[in-house]
Amino acid sequence: MDKKVFKLTILGARGSMSVCGREFDTYGGDTSCYMVQVGDECIFLDAGSGLVGAPVDFEKIPVILLSHLHLDHLLGLGMYPRLTMKGQKTEIYVPVKKEADAREVLGRLYAPPFWPLSFADYAGDISVKKLDFPILIGEAVVDGIEGNHPGGNVAVRIRYGGKSLVYISDYEHEEVTFSRLIDFAKGAELIMYDGQYSDEEYEKRIGFGHSTPGKGIELMEKAEGKRLLLIHHDPLHTDEILKKREKKIGRSNVSYARAGSEIVL
Repeated sequence: MDKKVFKLTILGARGSMSVCGREFDTYGGDTSCYMVQVGDECIFLDAGSGLVGAPVDFEKIPVILLSHLHLDHLLGLGMYPRLTMKGQKTEIYVPVKKEADAREVLGRLYAPPFWPLSFADYAGDISVKKLDFPILIGEAVVDGIEGNHPGGNVAVRIRYGGKSLVYISDYEHEEVTFSRLIDFAKGAELIMYDGQYSDEEYEKRIGFGHSTPGKGIELMEKAEGKRLLLIHHDPLHTDEILKKREKKIGRSNVSYARAGSEIVL
């Protein structure tokens, strides 16, 4: 691996639930999972169904960083093949309250009767840690702040080699947190932002915990970011719908995330 690489690979950008069919081929049907390569380190942002087909061989121990614990962001974790590989370690960072045990919280889902195995039953070496910022992963620094989403959520910034990627999924815009996010995302090369709803759709879904492309563009402009990637696509939004919306936006530095695509920072 290129020791200087800073690259994002989109493994899943669908929100709320996974979908399938030809009408979702371009933007993909798998739920939230993004692979970020920083030098010889690998960070997965969330563990949705897109994680199932992710690479398993790495020079360093891969890190799975969970923004929150809603099911669409955890769907792929139990079937990630690396967890079944004896002697292979994987680190999982979980956002939990101060008094909570991260392994116990995540283990409530990945245990009978909801899942046939507990983490102790996997052949791999699974390390589950509480998510506390900042985190140093190789030469990459990972910071985070609280967003606005039912049950809580964190926005993440990864700094490496003088460049930054900001991940803001499952976020509903409101004045206080939006102002903080502008400062948090200041000057980032790439801002990934929850653009699940159009303005018209949002008016009927206030309080659902998601935002719009227009607010993403506003954030990028006020934060002086270079590029905006809209993520967490609604399960009812087909390729045709997203292509039309992307064309309507008409900006070369704003696009909807496409499954399998790569962005080098």
